[in-house]
Amino acid sequence: MEKTTNVLRRSVFKRFLLNTLTGTVSKTHVERSTMRLAVSAFYFCMGFSFASWASRIPDIKTKLNLSEGQLGTILLALPIGQLIMMPVSGRLVTKYGSRTILSFSIFLYAIELTNIGWASQGWQLALALFIFGIVGNMSNISVNTQGVLAEKIYGRPIMTSFHGVWSLAGFSGALVGLLMMNLELSPRQHFFVVASMVFLIAFIARRYLIPGTSATTERKKFFSRPEGVLIRLGIIAFCTMAAEGTMFDWSGVYFREIVKAPHSLVILGYATFMVMMATGRFAGDRIIARIGRKKTLQISGVMIFTGLLISVLLPYLVTATIGFFIVGLGVSSVIPTVYSTAARSAKTSPGMALAGVSSIGFLGFLIGPPLIGYIAQASSLQYSFAVVALFGLCVSIMVSKLKVMD
Repeated sequence: MEKTTNVLRRSVFKRFLLNTLTGTVSKTHVERSTMRLAVSAFYFCMGFSFASWASRIPDIKTKLNLSEGQLGTILLALPIGQLIMMPVSGRLVTKYGSRTILSFSIFLYAIELTNIGWASQGWQLALALFIFGIVGNMSNISVNTQGVLAEKIYGRPIMTSFHGVWSLAGFSGALVGLLMMNLELSPRQHFFVVASMVFLIAFIARRYLIPGTSATTERKKFFSRPEGVLIRLGIIAFCTMAAEGTMFDWSGVYFREIVKAPHSLVILGYATFMVMMATGRFAGDRIIARIGRKKTLQISGVMIFTGLLISVLLPYLVTATIGFFIVGLGVSSVIPTVYSTAARSAKTSPGMALAGVSSIGFLGFLIGPPLIGYIAQASSLQYSFAVVALFGLCVSIMVSKLKVMD
């Protein structure tokens, strides 16, 4: 028995040595790693560009002398542009391939970022944001399609790590924005610096993207009803994005008005949420590989519910921070997992599947934050957060009924 084992070991070692000498194993590993790095670079470019714009909103508001109401109305131009472009982006990616669309849309995204800096009147800012939303959606659908293709090549979950790179880029963009403000550079100058960096990264990385396959034989109505599984996945995305949007827009207000945090700690809840969302995304692939997509999302929904409920029932600095900590972990893996599942399970092309799910899910970003405001005005901000907590339970219930998650 021992002799046979030694023979097998020598045989395995010989095959390993032969593959190493001929470059078979190392070449495959290098090619896959380069491809993954290239896709990650485009996720970074998108997150970095968006965070750069977000970091200068207060300066642009002051420059254009906008009221809160005027700014709120103008900011709607960006998601409107994204929503309008979603079905178009899916068809473009399906017809021409995600590599082709992403290779030029990311450059348009960077250029349009600089156009935001040129705005000198409210209507100009609204128009720039509308176009920013259009090209941003093209980049979003195509880069997520690249992420799905990369995951197929790897044969294991890696989608959440791509979204983790996006979150990391958000931190980087915010820090660079802070640096630019301290250097007293205008938003226009800041955005030109960012665009230059994006141009350089994208120009180098684009050649290593995955050649996406097109599906020109697919013939459907332009605005066709999504498949049933995509609608259910879209509802899960809607609930999660509503919770995310609430945390993005209202966490600071909640800590100031409900938690009564000191001025220097008002941002603590938001920062904790963002840090844990990024951390959860980098750890999410390993968790999914170990316990599966379905169980991961069921736990995620419960965490969203639990975290928000803690912050509602115990609105104190430490307990609310712990609650936001849990919510950040809860939302971290849901959207990338939903996107990956949609692309794998749908009968249509990955680009169209992602566009369909995104169209439903993104409404959560639009509806969630205003819903918080309306409920808070009618009752209280705590009560509105309790309502959003129920979205977490909805995620767990919807996931439990999805066979594609098994």
